[in-house]
Amino acid sequence: KMDLKIRIRPAKPEDAEKLLAIYAPYVEQTAITFEYEVPTVEEFRERIHNTLKKYPYLVAEQGGEPVGYAYVGPFHDRPAYDWAVETSIYVDELRKHKGIGGKLHDALEQALKTQGILNMNACIAWPDGEEDETLTKNSGEFHVHLGYRMVGEFQKCGYKFHRWYNMIWMEKIIGEHADEQPSPIQFSQLEDIHF
Repeated sequence: KMDLKIRIRPAKPEDAEKLLAIYAPYVEQTAITFEYEVPTVEEFRERIHNTLKKYPYLVAEQGGEPVGYAYVGPFHDRPAYDWAVETSIYVDELRKHKGIGGKLHDALEQALKTQGILNMNACIAWPDGEEDETLTKNSGEFHVHLGYRMVGEFQKCGYKFHRWYNMIWMEKIIGEHADEQPSPIQFSQLEDIHF
């Protein structure tokens, strides 16, 4: 009997092809990402490599196959923002609503806490009015369930498929803010992290 348990591990640049296969339908068929063109495998590999220098980039596997991934990037590139990150989570379209996104987020949060990151921020495409086939409110609801709060909504700031979309920012505080705050540790320097 095949083991169907979800396992989380750090991504490797060699995962690029399989992770890109998960991401591509989001680019081509949805407004969940505001990217227009599916990146090349080389470009995607480079993104994974660059993220891993500083931040977690995690893969969820089931039966040895990637079924989702999550990573973070800088919330902003000024040094005062070093304790805040912007999160991204993508799950294989055929395996949504099976708890994979939640497991990825839990592992991501655990890694970020270990690094000393304090604020998780999610930038989420949001329907301008009715939900449609390209965009629902699922992602916002998922983040509320994870303990995020709505910070703000931007009107008609994303244009894709000849229509306009809104964008919301959501935030989750995962650590204590101190007057003498130690700098976060790079993800690549974490010793022996297990998920």
